[in-house]
Order: sequence, then structure tokens, then C-alpha cells
Amino acid sequence: MIPNSEDYENYENEDDELESDFEVETEPSYTYAMKIPDDETSESSFVGKVDDVEAKEQAIMKILNTERYEHEIYSWDYGIEIKDLFGMDILFVMSEIKTRIEDAILQDDRFESVDDFQVEQVGKKAIHCTFTVTTADGEEIQSEYDYEEGSVE
Repeated sequence: MIPNSEDYENYENEDDELESDFEVETEPSYTYAMKIPDDETSESSFVGKVDDVEAKEQAIMKILNTERYEHEIYSWDYGIEIKDLFGMDILFVMSEIKTRIEDAILQDDRFESVDDFQVEQVGKKAIHCTFTVTTADGEEIQSEYDYEEGSVE
């Protein structure tokens, strides 16, 4: 049986109705608040719960402190690829770090862009980065990242 053109036109109209008949909802970002120690002798701890901007700031921190592909619990889209930069010339790392940070953060659909990068060398094999992350809601989050060769767990 060959369909006629009237059946096809009706099918298209039904499809349009289905696509416009739903709403996109954003999941809440309510999560546990983490306290990351300043030195290696102290332990991390959970100190309550956070939501909204604080949860997004924490998400950025967690993404940038998790090596991609290292932990089975995370998808392959989660984290940052840093270990392959170890041993590279510091000028190459400084030029590559922006791309790595952008790629890592923008995998999360809560974030739209990463801008205003400032990268400076702070040691023989250490870099300090500051940048602004724009969320899907239009909020701007000032963030920073410190790269030191061998510092990713």
C-alpha cells in the first residue's frame, strides 16, 4: 500500500503538536557542601548543603579537580584532562590550559561559556588561572584554577 499525500500532511501536523506540547525543567542543584583543606594533612569534609550559585561553584571546583577517565564512577565527559600535560614545556601548558578548562566545564549543561582568561606562571612548573564562567541562567561566576605538575590525584 502506498500512502497518499493527505496522510503524510496529517502525520507532519501531529508531530509538530507533540514537539510543542512539553516544558523543559531544570533539575535543582541542591547538594552537599564540601570543605576542601588548604593543606594535604587535613581531610575533606561535608559541612552542610548548598544550592544555586554555591552549588555551581562547587561543581566547577569538583570538575577541575577530577582527572577525566580516571574514576569509573564518573562518565567520560566528567573532569579535566591534565595528566598528559605533565613533563611538557610550561609555555605549551599555558597555551593549552584554557582549552582544557573550557572543555571540562562546558560538558555540564548548567554552564554556557568560559571567558576572561588570565593565565600566569607562578612557579617553575606551576600556573594560576582566573576566568569567568557564565551559567545557563546568565549568572557570572568568578573562578580560578591552579595547575602544578603532578598535583592531580
